[in-house]
Amino acid sequence: MKRLLLLASFLGAAPALADEGMWTYNNFPASKVKEAYGFQPSQEWLDKTRLASAKFGYGCSASFVSPDGLVMTNHHCARGCIQQLSTAKKDYIANGFYARTQAEETQCPALEISQLVEITDVTAQLNTATQGLTGKQYADSLKAEMSKLEKACSTSDDVRCDVVTLYQGGKYNLYKYKRFQDVRLVFAPEHAAAFFGGDPDNFEFPRYDLDVTFVRVYGKDGKPAKIDHYFKWSAQGAKEGELTFISGHPGKTSRGLTVAQLEYLRDVGLPKQLFKMSEARGMLTEFQNRGAEQKRISTNQLFGVENGLKANKGRLEQLVDKNFFAQKVAAEQELRNKVNADPKMKAKYGAAWDEIARAQNTYRDMRKEYEAMEAGGIGGQLFSLARMLVRAAEELPKADAERLRGFNDANLPALKVQLMSKAPIYPELEIANLTFSFTKMREELGPDHPFVKKVLGKESPESLATRLVKGSKLMDPKAREALFTGGKKAIDASKDTMIRLAALVDPDGRAIRKQYEENVEAVIRKNGELIAQARFDVYGTGIYPDATGTLRLSYGAVKGYTEDGKKVEPFTLMGATFDRHTGEDPFALPRSWLAAQKDLTANTPMNFVTTNDIIGGNSGSPIINKDAEVVGLVFDGNIQSLGGEYGYDGTANRAVGVHSEALIEALKKIYKADRVLEELRPGSTPAVKASSGR
Repeated sequence: MKRLLLLASFLGAAPALADEGMWTYNNFPASKVKEAYGFQPSQEWLDKTRLASAKFGYGCSASFVSPDGLVMTNHHCARGCIQQLSTAKKDYIANGFYARTQAEETQCPALEISQLVEITDVTAQLNTATQGLTGKQYADSLKAEMSKLEKACSTSDDVRCDVVTLYQGGKYNLYKYKRFQDVRLVFAPEHAAAFFGGDPDNFEFPRYDLDVTFVRVYGKDGKPAKIDHYFKWSAQGAKEGELTFISGHPGKTSRGLTVAQLEYLRDVGLPKQLFKMSEARGMLTEFQNRGAEQKRISTNQLFGVENGLKANKGRLEQLVDKNFFAQKVAAEQELRNKVNADPKMKAKYGAAWDEIARAQNTYRDMRKEYEAMEAGGIGGQLFSLARMLVRAAEELPKADAERLRGFNDANLPALKVQLMSKAPIYPELEIANLTFSFTKMREELGPDHPFVKKVLGKESPESLATRLVKGSKLMDPKAREALFTGGKKAIDASKDTMIRLAALVDPDGRAIRKQYEENVEAVIRKNGELIAQARFDVYGTGIYPDATGTLRLSYGAVKGYTEDGKKVEPFTLMGATFDRHTGEDPFALPRSWLAAQKDLTANTPMNFVTTNDIIGGNSGSPIINKDAEVVGLVFDGNIQSLGGEYGYDGTANRAVGVHSEALIEALKKIYKADRVLEELRPGSTPAVKASSGR
């Protein structure tokens, strides 16, 4: 019955329980925090916290921690940059990185950090633009109005604006970001310390990870950016029972989805993802066994696959739990009964659930073709770049409102960053990824499907992948720049093998995308909007929206939990890290740790858990106290938190973080990173003459 109350609280049928919710900054329940913990964040506190928070790349969180542009995030969030800067001779993933001087801070090839500076409610504008419309007209009008709002807001290259959909379309907000595109690596520990315990420990607790990286944002003048709002460091770090806040960018939750949508995920979406990711893990494991260099260049990709596998397994286990799913059905039926009991609400909202169910059935029928032709069916970086170039040439001459989403004027600066990135691309790994995707495409659609014949012709997946990679010059940023600048004329004249493949399949991708947008996405958006409005009418507006990858604030406390009848304490200790050291991966500590063991204070808190409501995307989020001081750094959730995709359980869902004192202890005694220490705690380190080297 407790879980049912949790689900009902999300729908607004009962008061939200303490600690539940990933709240938007313009609808934060400050009074509930005071009721639960005796502290009420002021608007000034909320504004400063929002401005000290940051989005790291396109899928992680971060925070500003000094007035000179120092940014803290997770090692696993910065892995892309760290690997791109590495070479066979200088492997910063394996050996770590520390810039002892500002001159040694090295620019990440394709990384952007953004700061949310303004939130505007634009629900009325979008509802007016789509009023009375359905299908294609609804989809086109919504897309056009979104593009119009984003373009008017994006006044320069260092500003990005996104229309954010909340409550499945019940509300729309316009988020205005300040963009930092010159991001330089400052410090990263060794992979063995950052991901100690590897996949066996992933989503588990107790944990003993130093999952941290520091980067710095620079201005256009080439100097460290001056930051007005940043988080100061706590003097002691988090204590048991202490109120904590987590400000970050949770990627996605599905607590507001209909039963039909959850059934699709349970029966089709998640099982298919798990099968494919399991096979991808096997492919990458085989690739790593080819040699040391192959292992180095594919480790980051394998990490992502294994992380996703474990996360999706936890989500599926939650949805196949019969009691849990029955409670989702009951919660939906309660709302539908209330709607149907009122003739006006029934006329306005009553059919929305059935319309979404119909759209889900439509998607089931087209899923294989949509995924193969449009949604990632052809893998690898080179094809992704080729498709961007082909579509940019087609889309940019159009009026802004008529373009595909992602090619609007407001998105162009970010698009150019991706296209012109100097990050290395590895041909052997590209061939492996393409071979895998072509093989899976043929298995899914069958060898006689017209699209498979069109792509493969008479070639095998491996021979086609090899020919395409060897015949492409897109690994060179200058070649990509020339094609982008040359537009459609340059694309049509290009003989680059990857460009020719992207051009060949683009009509198929566009056609299936059009079907999806008009017959699935538009129907779900429109009727999701109606269901959200029904919730507001029945339960009021004091509820939080599903996570959408945008900035949210959660509150909770440092607190242990019970697992299998045993109490799990909220803290682990730094000294106990060495008790888990076996000398064999993934429980092998790096030499730097072993050498410093005698100098470390063994009872320094290492990792800890809080009741804060988080989900994937919160990685890299700061954990702060009521004084807006850093007390920790989120890097994971426990295994029970994976069910948080669909509902929050305060008895067991926990955020997992690195303790702020563990970060200080490691920086000071293991890595001798005095420059970083001095920024985090000014005056805490003696003057040290800078030396060269990393």
